[in-house]
Amino acid sequence: MSDPFGNQQLAIPFRSVADILAAYRARDPGKMAIVDLDQGNEVTFGELEQLVTDIAADLKQRGIGKGDRVVLLSDEVLEKLLLWLGIWRIGAVCCPLNVEMNAVHVVSITASIKPKLILVHEGLDGDALTAGATAPVVNFGRFDAQIRDGFFAALRRGVDPASVPERNEPTDLSCIFCTSGTTDKPKVVVYDHVVYWLNGLDTIDCLGLTAGDRTLEYRSFGWNSAQVLSLMPFLQVGPTMHIARRFSHSRFFDWVRNNKITFAAGVPTVINMLLNKPAGVTANDVPTLRMMSCSSAPLSPEQWERFETMYGIVLLQMYGMSEVGWICGNRHYKRRVGTVGPPMKHQEFAVLDGEGKPCPPGVEGEIAVSGPQSSIGILRDDGSIDPVRGHRIKSGDLAVMDEDGFVRITGRTKDLIIRGGVNISPLEVDGVLLAHAAVADAAAVGVPDPIYGEEVVAFAVLKPGGTADAVLAHCEKALPLPKRPKKLFVVDELPKSDRGKVLRDKLRQRWSELEKRP
Repeated sequence: MSDPFGNQQLAIPFRSVADILAAYRARDPGKMAIVDLDQGNEVTFGELEQLVTDIAADLKQRGIGKGDRVVLLSDEVLEKLLLWLGIWRIGAVCCPLNVEMNAVHVVSITASIKPKLILVHEGLDGDALTAGATAPVVNFGRFDAQIRDGFFAALRRGVDPASVPERNEPTDLSCIFCTSGTTDKPKVVVYDHVVYWLNGLDTIDCLGLTAGDRTLEYRSFGWNSAQVLSLMPFLQVGPTMHIARRFSHSRFFDWVRNNKITFAAGVPTVINMLLNKPAGVTANDVPTLRMMSCSSAPLSPEQWERFETMYGIVLLQMYGMSEVGWICGNRHYKRRVGTVGPPMKHQEFAVLDGEGKPCPPGVEGEIAVSGPQSSIGILRDDGSIDPVRGHRIKSGDLAVMDEDGFVRITGRTKDLIIRGGVNISPLEVDGVLLAHAAVADAAAVGVPDPIYGEEVVAFAVLKPGGTADAVLAHCEKALPLPKRPKKLFVVDELPKSDRGKVLRDKLRQRWSELEKRP
């Protein structure tokens, strides 16, 4: 039988959830495992192993077994993770759909998944999210409160782990989740445990996480990024994981200080918030926080350097996509500002030219990846799977790899601006705009032009006192004529996905609307 990991050397050999949690309970039962910062409840590794066993036994009694799909609808609370681990404990498939998505999409995707059970957090509009569902719907609340919630209140405690011999195997389907999107219907991605294990190992390689770390995650676990950045290293090396429902500018550094956080997740939106509204904090105020990550959307070199200068916290830019997992990442032992780092260890990576041939160092091309770290495929509306693994997948991202193997993202193929035959990366223009002290946020796009084919325009959120003329004058000094924005539109905010990616299509629509005005 072939090795599902592609005969790769694994820094940490695969273990089932049952075996992992049993080992952590034996190693340090009193150590805190998961802390819910919003609810104020927590669970130790000793309690976690027993609770997950109890949940697995309950699910088994409800008829859930290996390969069965369980839709999990919940905000980011401790109970969501307990149920998730219980589902994996018996080899079932967790389907954590993003509850901020349009309810119509949740209903449609649930129908495609064909779940055997739907679990809904009591704080949500379960009727809207489960309309027309044929599978049983069970509500859940807090596991430590006297609430008749339909699940935890009736949960039998103290189940003997030996009575639940089931284990999740590497090739078992593990998760069905959505790519980013809150209005348009997203893609639905299917993973097995091989994908998660390899992605988790890449995260650990980048961040250097150990059992002694105390991590912070405030993004949705319905996102692939939170799953592979926080959940998998938690399982693989056993740090203490702190969770919150969403990022809070006013509470972030208190979370870090009060809980002695050593690593915190990050996205460009959060980095920008901390830059544009300084918290008056330095590395001396949060001495335990050794680094933060930044992923899900591009981060300019100017933002990166300003953040490290302002806060004295090491920042690591990483890069991936839901369909294939991590692609590149700066490492704690090897990093370069302005890049997304070298390719990940478990990904077959290439930069290809227009003919599909590898580009030499320094030459721009499109990123393509393949290998066992890629997803099983994309779930179709009829429930079948469009395969991804086994194929070379083009990312749609343009990049250049340097002689040292560091990769710099230069733009999206669909966003590339071609002005008079000159290729212009909007990310380059974005970086110049963001370097101006009066600019809080900005993005450039290409729009139709009768002479050059396309012309560069920009949208910017300005700080108090900032003017469009001053920003355009800055661009004249920093950019050659073809790359300078022809116009700068001042807006209150930029349209972004729930992962912080600028929606340039919407900016082009906005330009069209503005140009039509008298």
